[in-house]
Amino acid sequence: MKILFFSDIHGVPATLQKTLEHADRLQPDRLVLLGDALYHGPRNGVPGQYDPVKVAELLNREKQRIIAVRGNCDSEVDQMMLEFPIMSDFAEIVTSNARFFLTHGHLWNQEHLPPVPDQTILAHGHTHIPTLKSLECGITIFNPGSISLPKNGHPPTFGWFDGRNLSIHRLDDGNLYDGFCS
Repeated sequence: MKILFFSDIHGVPATLQKTLEHADRLQPDRLVLLGDALYHGPRNGVPGQYDPVKVAELLNREKQRIIAVRGNCDSEVDQMMLEFPIMSDFAEIVTSNARFFLTHGHLWNQEHLPPVPDQTILAHGHTHIPTLKSLECGITIFNPGSISLPKNGHPPTFGWFDGRNLSIHRLDDGNLYDGFCS
């Protein structure tokens, strides 16, 4: 199973459109949205090209492939705009080669690990900082970064699982990004 991971859209359709162009090229089986789809949140300034209605339209076109979890900026009003579930605090995907615990990161994260088996990949957004690292406890932390509001000098990024390996890619050109936190 191939999976494209993205997070923290915060209502910016241009970066979502670019992400979906990469999805068209890569042909993932699933698109995993790790929260914060429509609203920019009170701690972020209003991003350029902010248009949550357009973001909802773009996401709804992909509703058959999307698995989403609720971010700290997502609300019941957002769910009314979206044609796929987004209000769960977590979801899981089990493939033949990996087990993913999907969450936004404001509840479950490296400092507050979920009760999951060893060898689980904890996939989350929230920090807007791309991360791929293994913890001593056997859990892998995977954060694809933010496609719209990256932080700490990182470019906009998305995550990719090719069925065996995890990687983080630059949104602008799709190339592998190796400047993430490890």
